[in-house]
Amino acid sequence: MVDIVFLLGYEKRKAFRLKKERNKNMKISDKMASIDPVKLGPDNEFKFECHKKIKCFTKCCRDINIILTPYDIIRLKNRLQISSEEFLALYTEPQLLEKTDLPIVTLKLLNDDLKSCPFVKEEGCIIYQDRPTTCRYYPLGVAALSYKESAVNDEFYFFVNEPHCLGFKEEKLWTVREWRQDQGVDVQDKINADWTNLVVRKRSFPANIKLTQPSKKMFFLASYNIDKFKQFVFESSFLDRYIIDNETVEAIKKDELELLHFGLRWLKWLLFKDGNFATQEEAASLRKKDRQNS
Repeated sequence: MVDIVFLLGYEKRKAFRLKKERNKNMKISDKMASIDPVKLGPDNEFKFECHKKIKCFTKCCRDINIILTPYDIIRLKNRLQISSEEFLALYTEPQLLEKTDLPIVTLKLLNDDLKSCPFVKEEGCIIYQDRPTTCRYYPLGVAALSYKESAVNDEFYFFVNEPHCLGFKEEKLWTVREWRQDQGVDVQDKINADWTNLVVRKRSFPANIKLTQPSKKMFFLASYNIDKFKQFVFESSFLDRYIIDNETVEAIKKDELELLHFGLRWLKWLLFKDGNFATQEEAASLRKKDRQNS
């Protein structure tokens, strides 16, 4: 069995073991099982095509775990014209990702017999242009075996061939690279890269190294609740505490993606003390030390 550090892709309630949070008690779902994926590279080929004329159209959108990324939240909440706080409350469920101790969210399914995605109707996905990364990847997923500080990337892909899906019988031939570009997931992955790196890095730590509750809250806030995080930065003492240049302040005030990347860099510093963030207190201490040595 491959010990996967991070996996993002289609799940029929079995790819990830997730700890569910219910009434503040964490319980492991018995419905999960692990998958031993076959590693695929960017140039590996597969046949697949999905369209409305296929009899199984939208069946893959039932009884699934769709892990949402930070960029997924931004696109979806803007598509629905609601705040990130409202989107999280209405459309997501909190989870703890196994062996990371990190809070994540999955898409909340409808309470019907099929456990359907709330955005899928008979005619198809009503938010298709802004669909989550997991949905874009299908029938592929992406995983990594370890965290590496070097530029060498050991990320790989795997193929999910479900018996009920007739799309696999179509003749359209793709490489993994072509599929990712066609579905726009290559762009999604670039935007989510800093977040993915945080998850992979934390997963590589020994299991006994746990995050504090405040650290978990900050991870969730900066990762998912972008509107609330903006309030935290601009309406608390954050900018008084940290040394942030004026250009960065203006950029994160105007652009959500700049704010997201800023937040993830801050998390990297907060969780792993990796990065160039500095507090006013630290700067004052250094100045005092310089004066004493001069």
